[in-house]
Amino acid sequence: MADSNNPHFPYLPHTDRDRQAMLEAIGVGSFDELVAHIPPEIRAKELELPAGMPELELREHISKLAARNKPASEQACFLGGGSYRRFVPAALPAIVSRSEFATAYTPYQPEVSQGSLQAIYEFQTAVCLLTGMDVANASMYDGPTACAEAALMAGRLTGRSKIVLSDSVNPEHKMVIGTYARSCGLTLFTVPTPQAMTELKDLPIDAQTAAFVVQHPNYFGVLEDLERLAEAAHEQGSLLIVLTDPIALGLLEPPGSSGADIVVGDAQPCGNYLSFGGPSAGFMSTRQEFVRQLPGRLAGMTVDERGQRAFTLTLQTREQHIRRAKATSNICTNQALNALSMLVYLTLMGPSGLRELAELSARRAHHLAELLCAAKGVRLVFGQPFFNEFVIETPRPAAQVLAALRDKGILGGLALERFYPHLKNCILVAVTEMNSVEELNRYGAALASLLAKGAKDASLLPAGQHAEIR
Repeated sequence: MADSNNPHFPYLPHTDRDRQAMLEAIGVGSFDELVAHIPPEIRAKELELPAGMPELELREHISKLAARNKPASEQACFLGGGSYRRFVPAALPAIVSRSEFATAYTPYQPEVSQGSLQAIYEFQTAVCLLTGMDVANASMYDGPTACAEAALMAGRLTGRSKIVLSDSVNPEHKMVIGTYARSCGLTLFTVPTPQAMTELKDLPIDAQTAAFVVQHPNYFGVLEDLERLAEAAHEQGSLLIVLTDPIALGLLEPPGSSGADIVVGDAQPCGNYLSFGGPSAGFMSTRQEFVRQLPGRLAGMTVDERGQRAFTLTLQTREQHIRRAKATSNICTNQALNALSMLVYLTLMGPSGLRELAELSARRAHHLAELLCAAKGVRLVFGQPFFNEFVIETPRPAAQVLAALRDKGILGGLALERFYPHLKNCILVAVTEMNSVEELNRYGAALASLLAKGAKDASLLPAGQHAEIR
């Protein structure tokens, strides 16, 4: 330890002189000034560490601090909204952690990268089979960036600059699309969805619209009418971009069969653990006629000089390292290891296994919806068909209800007020195969008990005050 007297960085090797030199190079006077733009409420709090400890004692101390965390795996988890806790078969990490995959990087040299290239090619094939499209790329950073890149791709294909978004698209995806759009001269229009489903009436798609972006199942879990939306977009010469859940496609009709032009999504539910919202990989597929505008890398199958099957990167003008001035995107890498997890997962599950998993998630979600709505004052907000997520409204603020459920070891869902202020008392609940029937019953009983107790306590308070649910 180089500088044990500094109270802020007791276990970092840099001295005060080192840090001051770095701050001067950046152009700020202090570390506090460097992070002043970050709101205090979201800054990580400093660990309460002594100035210095022997390694053994330090490990014991850190282990005690870590033991205060309560991971989702130790609670009844009903979190969703884009990241899900799903079962990962034991065979998957055994395959993915092999050194051939874990240490591989960019397969620029096909003669020494046949294994990686074949895995990427098979991933692309799996995505095409899942989405009903003709061609897929070798994955993107994640679902949000795949969605944003699809919007840019639509602009290039149509020569138009207007992107129309359904308000039922995941808010985080919308934010990333907005960031890309502002930097690339695109104009965004958002279509309100008061009933959680995109309505065709007064849809602002016109001759200037490059694409309409819809999520299916959408952020509220509701199933959209893709065929009618595709017709509305195509009538104006616009493209339909569909953001989807790969697990749901085990049960639902592929978007390609419903008229989608570009299909994107996130690989996280397929063999990737729920770890701080990831790890992740974005997938993207499209029609054959659009392949030259598909961003990211693309692995192709060919034959070598001896006539044997071989794999290679193809159509590389889309990447920065070849003719970068004409590249379709500055995404010049891919999430190969996480994409491989999706490939291995889909291979292990197979079509029938994936369908069974999707059906199980849907059945349990509908069962839980009935249980929760049996509690006094709770209702299902949207009446449209849903897959494995749904929205309930409680007679109390959602944040208050969720905090009380956490005290009982239940992660009850996501409060929607953060992104949708008018849904103040609403909770987005997700159900997967990891939620046993016992957990569903436990959630239903806990919510009913909390709300009954809260209503009793509230009656003792002066008008306008609310009891805290425990």
